[in-house]
Amino acid sequence: MKKAIRFSFVAALFCLALLNLYCGQQQTVEADPPYVNHSDTVTYVGKEACKNCHPAIYESFRETGMGMSFAPATKQKSVASFGAHQVVHDKVRNLSYYPFWRGDSMYITEFRLQGKDTIHQRTERVDYIIGSGQHTNSHLTSINGFLYQLPLTWYAQKGKWDLPPGFENGRNVRFSRGIEYECMSCHNALPTMAPGSVNKYLSVPSGIDCERCHGPGSAHVNEKLKGVFIDTSKYIDYSIVNPRKLSWERQIDLCQRCHLQGNAVLKPGKQFSDFKPGMRLNKVVDVFLPKYTGQENEFIMASHAQRLQESQCFIQSNKSVKPVEGKNFATLNLTCITCHNPHVSVKKSGVEQFNNACINCHGNNGCSKLEDPIKITLKNDNCVSCHMPGSGATDIPHVSVHDHKIRIPVTTEAKNNIRTFAGLTCVNNTQVEPAQRANAFLNYFEKFEGEPVSLDSANAILKNSSASDLTLNLYIHYAYLRNDWQEVRSYASELKNKEQKDPWLYYRIGQACQNVADYESARTYYLQALALAPENLQFLNKLGIVYSQLGLWKEAKDILTASLNKQPKQEDTWVNLGFVYVNLNNKVVAMQHYNQALRLNPDHTQALLNRAALHNLNKNIPAARADLNEILRIEPNNVEVRALLARLGFSTKP
Repeated sequence: MKKAIRFSFVAALFCLALLNLYCGQQQTVEADPPYVNHSDTVTYVGKEACKNCHPAIYESFRETGMGMSFAPATKQKSVASFGAHQVVHDKVRNLSYYPFWRGDSMYITEFRLQGKDTIHQRTERVDYIIGSGQHTNSHLTSINGFLYQLPLTWYAQKGKWDLPPGFENGRNVRFSRGIEYECMSCHNALPTMAPGSVNKYLSVPSGIDCERCHGPGSAHVNEKLKGVFIDTSKYIDYSIVNPRKLSWERQIDLCQRCHLQGNAVLKPGKQFSDFKPGMRLNKVVDVFLPKYTGQENEFIMASHAQRLQESQCFIQSNKSVKPVEGKNFATLNLTCITCHNPHVSVKKSGVEQFNNACINCHGNNGCSKLEDPIKITLKNDNCVSCHMPGSGATDIPHVSVHDHKIRIPVTTEAKNNIRTFAGLTCVNNTQVEPAQRANAFLNYFEKFEGEPVSLDSANAILKNSSASDLTLNLYIHYAYLRNDWQEVRSYASELKNKEQKDPWLYYRIGQACQNVADYESARTYYLQALALAPENLQFLNKLGIVYSQLGLWKEAKDILTASLNKQPKQEDTWVNLGFVYVNLNNKVVAMQHYNQALRLNPDHTQALLNRAALHNLNKNIPAARADLNEILRIEPNNVEVRALLARLGFSTKP
């Protein structure tokens, strides 16, 4: 856990003030529309149920980016190029990757060369391809239902393979990036997760489907089967959501549920699956984005909704128009579907569709009064090419996307290379509760490696607010991120006889107890965490380690073995179980476990260190020395290993 840089209290309040300075688009307060399918009793039926009545829309939607967003890995789904020269080398990790097909199955091999010899090789099957192929194809593997991203992505616009976004520049996590529900629920139709799991799925659909924009369909289907029909030219059919009949606010909420990537903070008791089209997004989740001075015109890939709302076209068109029952609001307000027909691929839409959206407001001569007509002709009369220029997103390499902030083009743009953090802004809610703001700073620090000042901003909220929604969970989370284990434990004493539903609360307290060698208490809290989240591998493995620290070797063996039975490619768990077998006097099995961990990850320094110790116990000093020297290759400044080599009578040079 990283240490936070401590700033003055004044700095914390300054950052907090900045948070309040940046506000999202003002939301109109309105009653929730009476859609039947907002009820929890209405279920999802799948896109095939829509096909019978809407065959043309069904077929055209299948060819859109959303329709092709996710599918099993097949040669038909993949748009990538395969061949002898498609090797990607990670210079930092000194690992190479090679994609290939074996029959109808796709695989990715990781390998390392020493001269002409292959000294490490690991091959994983590709089970799913995520991405339509317009920008990328990324690849997932399923291990007993646990989904992980593989370390190779095809970048379609550049026609090249490379490391996935976030894996570059020494951050290659190889095969360990779990695909959590938040990610899956935007790149696909809604999956079914194993209860209490982070990334284990019981079922995974293929592609974003009709119900992601129209809501669950069982009530609508049942009505039509009973012969209940509505004249939708005059009235709204409240059995299903038609986004065009929503107010502009709810249209934007629907689109920005996924086209707004950021620090998403769920409301208490809510899950991402609770949001349904037609709802106010801020009833379920608040989405925060970091603001940086000097970087105002940079944008990330999934920033379409946020950037559009910064446009004067959007602001002016949505200033004063009030919703009218049954009206087509897209003709009154600028929203996403003013330009986009979600049922038709942008590849087939044509320039005219987008130009017409501009002409509706600006007229045919909108640009000729401002610019040289010859220049407009050279741009092929394409409004988007000038007013929504394409450029690279800051979070994804090798990809060009249109900036959805519509603006008058400028020939030169002032560049400020000084990147200064200026706080977090909630882009879908102007009235954020103190607990949500504190949670946003804590999540930003923990999940997004945010600036250390984030903790001070959270602290300022926690110390200077008497709001009733500030829960003990927040104070524990804050102390946990500061590595203040005693403070975590002091707060935990207040939880006695209070039922808690957050397994991570118990996990954090367990970790704090473990870190101060209170292993009995740690065991109790980890068991409470597992009772709420039985499929969480992290919780299982921590409990196994605590059993080891208590000297309960059989219990440790059983727990760690159970974890590996669930997911057999956990390198840390193989190492920990190997250590258990050493203490059970089974050196042979212990060595097998260390070797298995190193087959999965040749740079696992703890596995190398444990194996070196076992070699030493077995009087195999040359092998112990080789493992210690390998650690020094990976971590040249490892003082502990240098001391061990010296103790064995060797220099620290191979």
